[in-house]
Amino acid sequence: MKFDKITFVATDVPEAQEAMKTLTDRYGNAAPAEADVFVALGGDGLMLQTLHKHMHRGIPIYGMNRGSVGFLMNEYKPDHLRERLEAAEIARLHPLRAHATLANGSEHQALAINEVSLLRETAQAAKIRISIDDKVRMAELICDGVLVATPAGSTAYNLSAQGPIIPINAALLALTPISAFRPRRWRGALLSHHAKVRFEILEADKRPVSAVADHREFRDVVDVRVEEDPSIDLLMMFDEGHSLDERILTEQFLH
Repeated sequence: MKFDKITFVATDVPEAQEAMKTLTDRYGNAAPAEADVFVALGGDGLMLQTLHKHMHRGIPIYGMNRGSVGFLMNEYKPDHLRERLEAAEIARLHPLRAHATLANGSEHQALAINEVSLLRETAQAAKIRISIDDKVRMAELICDGVLVATPAGSTAYNLSAQGPIIPINAALLALTPISAFRPRRWRGALLSHHAKVRFEILEADKRPVSAVADHREFRDVVDVRVEEDPSIDLLMMFDEGHSLDERILTEQFLH
């Protein structure tokens, strides 16, 4: 696959801006509307921002790490960029769509590439009823919160909450509690990517809960429904031999 029109985007940190100048001087910088591919220079946060911004265009995005963690990024090298792009492996992902109903009756939607998380807003623990495909699976979870993560997001907040790492091509979602108090030993569940997850907030007046879809937050939710949106394709590019599958597998053997 040929990539003649490259659009570079970068964070404001000096390393990213310097890389932007180097690459722009060498390869040019196409207008975003004309791009064959976006090259993101920064960290995982910039990759997620770029995916969100161009989510409905179906254009592949190739990241080069000029940030800190860079789990979703490739190694920064200014040489032979077009050859690297042509040889890159493409991971095709689908975001989660969250439908949130607030205490005031208003309804909202948001898309998430990593996860949709519910979090308590006050010192009071949250009480949440969880249904999967219209069947109640947990009548009452007392917790700091709970999240649904995609395979791409399984190594982010989900992993910090002791959730499972999911291979990128697995047709699964992770349902993971955050500091569960009751049932104390519940560690979550692996769900089909077709699953429709519903969270009902119990005692919402006394125990308010917010919902966060990646970076978009809704306060005082009473009902949140989450499911994969297969109509949207997200295309992330990785250097040959360094696919997201390989990174996720490696992550599971780290100490």
